[in-house]
This record gives sequence, C-alpha cells and structure tokens, in this order.
Amino acid sequence: MSGTLCIDGIAVPFSDGQTIIEAARTAGVYIPYLCHRPGYAPYGSCKLCTVKVNGRTNTACTLPAADGQTVISNSPDLQHDRQRITQMLFVEGNHFCPSCEKSGNCQLQAVAYHQNMLDNHYPHFYAQREMDASHPDILIDHDRCIFCNLCVRASKEKDGKEVFGIAGRGIHKRLVINSPSGKLKDSDISVNDEAAHVCPTGAILVKRSAYLTPIGERIYDGHPISEVACEKAVIKAGEASGYPSCDPTKLADAAQQNGGPDSHYAATMPPAPDIKHGR
Repeated sequence: MSGTLCIDGIAVPFSDGQTIIEAARTAGVYIPYLCHRPGYAPYGSCKLCTVKVNGRTNTACTLPAADGQTVISNSPDLQHDRQRITQMLFVEGNHFCPSCEKSGNCQLQAVAYHQNMLDNHYPHFYAQREMDASHPDILIDHDRCIFCNLCVRASKEKDGKEVFGIAGRGIHKRLVINSPSGKLKDSDISVNDEAAHVCPTGAILVKRSAYLTPIGERIYDGHPISEVACEKAVIKAGEASGYPSCDPTKLADAAQQNGGPDSHYAATMPPAPDIKHGR
C-alpha cells in the first residue's frame, strides 16, 4: 500500500509500513526527534516529533502514514513545545556544549540550534550522577543521558546482548548496566557494538576518539540537523525533494517571507542569529 499525505502544505508520498516521520524524512521534510532512529522500531519517548494529524496530537515516529492525512508540524504551538522540551532536557542533565567532546556531533545540541534555543528557561537541576569509565574502550557520563533508550534498544535489537536498561522513575530514573557489578567493564559490550555508537548526546563515548575529527569539521558544523537528518545538502523554502505542494498559497507566503535553508521548518521561531551556521 502507498499513498500521499500532506505535511505543512507539502504533498508527501509514502510506502507501506512507513511512519509519518519516515515518510517526511524520505521526502526531505525535517521533523525534529531524538529517540527515533531509522531502522529501529518506533518508540516515542522524547515527544519532539509531536505533530497534529487531522486535528489530533500524535507522535510522528509511531503513527503509520495513511493516505489523505493532513499533518501540521510547523505551527507556533508545536515549535514552542519542542523548544521547551529541549530546554528541559538541558537543565535535567549537565550539558555544557563548549567543554563537551561530542560538540558538533551531538544531536541534542543540533536540535537546540534548530529550535533557536537561546537559554535554558528553567532552573538548572545540576544532576550528580556517577561516571563509569571502567571499560577500556567506552565510557558513560550519566549526567548527559536523556533516557532516549537508543542504547537499550541497540544492545537488545541489533547486538543481541541487552547490556543496558532503564531503572527508576522521575528524578530517580537512571541508565543501568547488566553486569554483576553494575559496571561497564564487567558487561559484554564491545567497542564495535552498535550500542556504543547510537547515543544522540555525549553520554556514551568511545575513548581516544573524541578529537580525531576537529571541531569545525564535524557533522553539524557545516550543515544544520534538518539537512543532515534528511540526507540533503540544501533544503529550500517550500520544497521537499521536488514533491508538489498541496497548499500553494501557504507555501508561496512562506517562501516570500522566509528565505534560505531551514526557514520553512523554523519560520515561526523567534528570529535569532545562528552563529554556528552563519545564519
């Protein structure tokens, strides 16, 4: 089965089995996410990809695409909610980008830039969680964990090991290691496991690799996340890989008011200079 849905005035085709977020990504339409990963089963924990589908609120990473759906992603309310969610993730952990080894390769940081996040808004929690550097090749900075469950799912679904798990609730939630001591060194994780490389923040790091690619030459240093996630070099206002508009008036207005890369998807955010990308 295949068909066409409408995302922010853009007619987007989909294939059987695709969720809304995968159909959008294939068409070059970026919907922010952190807990989603192409090729993984839908999870829906971070809520950044929340959209309105035919007037109802849904997570784009879990809802199957269906013919005739009208999806709103780029509305002031949804953009505001995404910004607040991103700010909460920053204050609930210790994310200090200038001193982080993952800077420039960090999906959380890139989402914050996309959302025009200029401050934390909320009081900082100053989490104090133990770092585990016991493994010879991998370390975990628990203060940077956002509980996206990607490492848990990667270890179970891709590596077949179930090294990681999530325990506790609320402020007591924590990433745990499935080993006799609870330490990474006593688990059967390998540096070649997918679980060691899927973290969207700097929580799980491979040792002795942090600065092999210099800052300034990293994934998000040259392109905003909307381009990287959709595997596009340039995204033009009102376009999605050449797919037609299903709302010509809306797209014409958007193109006239907001020129340049990424503007169609962040048109409702407060204008602010993005020094990282020269915008």
